[in-house]
Amino acid sequence: MMQVDETLEAWSATLMTSIPVGGLISRNPIVYKWKSTFRVWMLREVVAWRLVDLLQQSQVLYHQSHILGARILLRSAFETLATLIYLNQQMRRVIEGTLDFNAFGEKTSVLLLGARNNPDAPKSMNIVSVLEKCDNEYPGLMAFYADLSESAHPSYEGFMRGYSKVDHGEYETHFSNNWSERYTDGHLERVALCMTTFDHEYNEVWPDRMARLERWIEENDEALANSRVEDGR
Repeated sequence: MMQVDETLEAWSATLMTSIPVGGLISRNPIVYKWKSTFRVWMLREVVAWRLVDLLQQSQVLYHQSHILGARILLRSAFETLATLIYLNQQMRRVIEGTLDFNAFGEKTSVLLLGARNNPDAPKSMNIVSVLEKCDNEYPGLMAFYADLSESAHPSYEGFMRGYSKVDHGEYETHFSNNWSERYTDGHLERVALCMTTFDHEYNEVWPDRMARLERWIEENDEALANSRVEDGR
């Protein structure tokens, strides 16, 4: 298993600190006249920043035996990872011709700018729906997320398993913090799974999809220009 803390520290030191618009336009003026392609870069990097931040904080709590908090933050990290997986899936759909480019532009806007507390912003996507699509790519991902969600919610696991033990012989319930006892084992394996999947999507899948999407846009530039919508450029 990867050395979680060391890897996170290395990732933190190499996070991208800026994306110059002029640099992207110089890279390919045909491709980067579209807002959606800039958003694709933005999404990749904000996912990286958020995921590293969440996992580092989760590790701090894990090392202090605050397992509930560590699991809740890991749950958020899986949600963050799912956003990148979903973005990469939508890029593939554009390349394969199953998603209209203008619709893709709207999706990138929702992913990057979506909110539930601002009526002027696009409505953010339901993360469970995103995770369900990611589960097609990584079977079992949704099950991991559902398990972590039970800890985060005020449900049987979040209440009874987390804080009580029943003595059936004495017909008595005892209260204590059971999170470390019940959930420490296996936590690092799930963190490592999140990190390994992110590393694959960030360093292998995204660069390949982005290069292919750039070629696709160049090849379809005239048709795209004739069908562009207000949000597209």
